[in-house]
Amino acid sequence: MIERKLGAATRDAYGKALVELGKENSQVVVLDADLSKSTRTEAFGEAYPDRFIDIGIQEANLVGIASGLASCGKIPFISSFACFLMCKGYEQIRMGVAFPKLNVKVVASHGGISVGEDGASQQSIEDFALALTLPNFTVIAPSDEFATKSLIKLAASHQGPVYVRTGRSKAPLVYNDKTAFQIGKGISLRSGKDVTLIANGLMVFEALEAAEILKQRGLDASVVDIHTLKPLDEVLLMGEARKTKAFVVAEEHLVFGGLGCAVSQLVSQNFPIPVEFVGINDTYAESGTPEELFQKYGLTIDHIVQAAKKAVSHKSR
Repeated sequence: MIERKLGAATRDAYGKALVELGKENSQVVVLDADLSKSTRTEAFGEAYPDRFIDIGIQEANLVGIASGLASCGKIPFISSFACFLMCKGYEQIRMGVAFPKLNVKVVASHGGISVGEDGASQQSIEDFALALTLPNFTVIAPSDEFATKSLIKLAASHQGPVYVRTGRSKAPLVYNDKTAFQIGKGISLRSGKDVTLIANGLMVFEALEAAEILKQRGLDASVVDIHTLKPLDEVLLMGEARKTKAFVVAEEHLVFGGLGCAVSQLVSQNFPIPVEFVGINDTYAESGTPEELFQKYGLTIDHIVQAAKKAVSHKSR
């Protein structure tokens, strides 16, 4: 097994990246909806109080103000919990950001069920589905602190609306400070010939560990981090499809409307192969530790291993 070394939570990396961006670019402004301690935008507010606005518990208004700032040339980063910002602010994001293609960066914390004990009201399991349906949006899911810091800075320089999910729990380290990232380009972490494990967020490290177990059981697995759900890295994914001819997509999200659906659409149109899904199946989760919830709702290493074996078995049919 590979060493599981915990780094910072991706929300913590986001907060640090914002402070650095504030120093580098005076056009960066940050807005929050009364959750700056949890989303980690508080550090930016302390460093640059004249460029930080706490809107209060008004997610729709948060989006509207950010739209106005973006239309005046600012680069607004807006944050709240993913379920609050995407669900309560969706209409304003749709018409105030996506439709006019404004340069707003939506960075939502507490994504997925790894939020844990807070329960279903604060566990965002549909945020990527909502973000992916917005025309003109780029959608990103970093896996660890190094990916987050790099991708947040790339989001700031990217022209157009961006959605980024960050998480509450500490994330296992996948990368280091020398790793190069590019929006829209996935990262091949392991090359194999039998099956490709595709993941993002916290599921990337789980996929790497699953690949080690599969190797012991005679299956050679590739592992790919698709940190950008939109636009997809079609070149990398189609290369893997033609090489291994079997996919498993693992994501901390509903199996509907997220990365798995996007990958399936791509291969079904170009090179149909067996695809299995490791995700949350048509249910909201309950309160519990992240480990308990991952086990109950099918997001563990063993679930990835079983899905990979099933995908490979379908290749011979």
